Amino acid sequence: MFIDRDDAAIRLADRLKAFKGKNPLILAIPRGAVPMAKIIAAKLDGEFDVVLVRKLRAPYQPELAIGSIDEAGWTYLAPFAASSGADEDYIESEKRAQMETIRKRRAQYTPIRPPIDPGGRIVIVVDDGLATGATMISALHGLRTRNPARLVCAVPVAPPDTLAKVASMADEVVCLEAPEYFQAVGQFYQHFRQIEDDEVIAALKPS
Repeated sequence: MFIDRDDAAIRLADRLKAFKGKNPLILAIPRGAVPMAKIIAAKLDGEFDVVLVRKLRAPYQPELAIGSIDEAGWTYLAPFAASSGADEDYIESEKRAQMETIRKRRAQYTPIRPPIDPGGRIVIVVDDGLATGATMISALHGLRTRNPARLVCAVPVAPPDTLAKVASMADEVVCLEAPEYFQAVGQFYQHFRQIEDDEVIAALKPS
């Protein structure tokens, strides 16, 4: 469906072109969306930054998100979290671990400046795709509390039920493809390489 993240970003930017010239703030959910958001920001003449959220991992299944947490500590828990074996003690421990990762990433990614203020801005939150939507939900919730003028979720691909969940959190959702058969985001890319921290740090350095 997409050659790689660059291809997806170019196609997303075309769908978002109505925001060009309006100084949008393009926020990437690290790490996969960072190169995408940088491309979109350049094409829309906007600013680029990261929004830090982390998924809460299921016990014994670290790839499965049972929820997510944002930089302020707000937590989203999926309805199936308890049935995954995550009791209250486990969830509290996982929240602490992910908050520590968020703090370390903020220190790594933007050590000489605070996050760009989204207040009063058109804010476009980008990810390379949604599966459960947990991290996007936390990102949108946290940003909403900071009073953006407009809050947009922009992704190349997501299942229809996930799009329905995130729709209530944003003023607008832009999604290029919403296939019924969905196992993982990577299945919709010919090339879906790992993005490393040093690439994120380089992308966020002032030019």
